[in-house]
Amino acid sequence: MAGAKVKNVSGAFRFKVEIKGVIVGGFSEVTGMQAETEVMEYQEGGLNTHLHYFPKHTKFSRIVLKRGLTQSPELWEWYESSLVGKAKRTNGSIILFSEAGDEVCRWNFFDAYPVKWNGPELNANSGSVAIESIEIVHHGLKTIFSK
Repeated sequence: MAGAKVKNVSGAFRFKVEIKGVIVGGFSEVTGMQAETEVMEYQEGGLNTHLHYFPKHTKFSRIVLKRGLTQSPELWEWYESSLVGKAKRTNGSIILFSEAGDEVCRWNFFDAYPVKWNGPELNANSGSVAIESIEIVHHGLKTIFSK
């Protein structure tokens, strides 16, 4: 893109997760923000130099949220609603901040609900932090860059 201005790159360590418009705590890791558009290949007769590609549909990976175990039961209760067949679909955002604390970008996800919860791995011989994670499915991502 000619004339595009390159802005400062942000560190991937300053972020928060927002669900239903409320910051739900400090997560140590967010993975799975991926989208992939599947294509249909078409080989045109008499054209031997390349294939034509047509978009079919886009699929979104599951988002995995990891954090240190707290006494806050919200993640388990959200998963538990799916466990009993009453999944609570909700919208949310993953928000990236600059080192100065300004919002750089957010990824909004839609109609999400949890499909997997992992409790901490407990080992008396380890000094590691007890981590819980929740895996959510959703109906898409939208990236919004701050100005």
